[in-house]
Amino acid sequence: MTVAPHDIDPARFLHEHLAQASPDLLREMLTSFINALLSGDVDQVCGASYGAVSSDRTNRRNGYRHRDFDTRAGTLDVAIPKLRSGTYFPEWLLERRRRAEAALTTVVATSYLLGVSTRRMEDLVQSLGITGLSKSQVSEMAKDLDEQVEQFRTRPLDAGPYTFVAADALTMKVREGGRVVKVAVLLATGVNAEGYREILGVQTSSIEDGAGWLTFWRDMVARGLGGVKLVTSDAHAGLVAAIGATVGGSWQRCRTHYAANLMSVTPKSSWPWVKTLLQTVFDQPDKESVHAQFDRVLDALEHKLPKSFAHLEGAREEILSFTVFPKEIWKQIWSNNPTERLNREIRRRTDVVGIFPNRDSIIRLVGAVLAEQHDEWVEQRRYLSLEALAKAHRVGEPEPEEVTPDPDYRALTA
Repeated sequence: MTVAPHDIDPARFLHEHLAQASPDLLREMLTSFINALLSGDVDQVCGASYGAVSSDRTNRRNGYRHRDFDTRAGTLDVAIPKLRSGTYFPEWLLERRRRAEAALTTVVATSYLLGVSTRRMEDLVQSLGITGLSKSQVSEMAKDLDEQVEQFRTRPLDAGPYTFVAADALTMKVREGGRVVKVAVLLATGVNAEGYREILGVQTSSIEDGAGWLTFWRDMVARGLGGVKLVTSDAHAGLVAAIGATVGGSWQRCRTHYAANLMSVTPKSSWPWVKTLLQTVFDQPDKESVHAQFDRVLDALEHKLPKSFAHLEGAREEILSFTVFPKEIWKQIWSNNPTERLNREIRRRTDVVGIFPNRDSIIRLVGAVLAEQHDEWVEQRRYLSLEALAKAHRVGEPEPEEVTPDPDYRALTA
């Protein structure tokens, strides 16, 4: 069909106007859309459209009251219709905050109340598009959010056995004693008896050392963590020792972390080749092929890159631990540390803050992000099938002995 010169292409028209628009356009569009939704909702409550004469009408409007609504697009001026009889409040919109969003707003407000520089706070608030918060709002929001996060962090781990567990640590900056220091945020995820992933724990530690990791694992064990067959993590000595002292099981070195370690001893020009060789090990279809390919990779590196050869040879058992488990679950075990994607999401939220005012604010924000992710995992499909979990849980257990019938019994039943 030929389009007449005066016809408007909606997509092109919208694109051109968005390209020329001010930064406030998205907030204006979202405000108009929300106010239109509220108007339609209150029409249903009144039984008739605004200004319409109808025998079905049960109520009438009586002006508006304005309410600031903090969103990721900024603070919106929402016009809530008032009624002549009774009240109308859109709880579906204004009371159901996402926990992480509330946490981020609370961290901003807490930073301000604890004396973070005005210029830095203005930059942070502006980056969030939030126009302001009252002290009462901050207090109530923080109290409710802290209770939710604390309940989530200390809940019983009663959905075990947790056959596969992954652990990692993130470093964040916090203001303590008048100076900025780094603290470690320890976190762990696992696969429960139903095949779903869970957030198992999150704690802060002054440094990532054996004592911090041991406290972290003991807390999870005390809450019910058990039945662990394999733990995936980096090669931090304190972490590995804490795993062995608490949950036991096999240990699988995180493939992502190991690749970074191997790259550090490999010439930059040779790394693409070495990385490709390493990948071929994990692409094999069965245990025997994996080990055979690993030997071929070692042969290829032995004389050309002796440092890379020695590094890889020394890590053989650590990075091939997954081969004792059923091959249908290899991808979930060795692909990337299951916490890597989660770490990126945490970083995306925490980078907005930069320097936290205290450790409580770290737990508040990170805990809320993890609680949201935990809820999403529960709603998704199983991470591992029940059949695969049953096979994995039998790894390392003795096979049942085959009972040979007594010859006399065979004669009697012939």
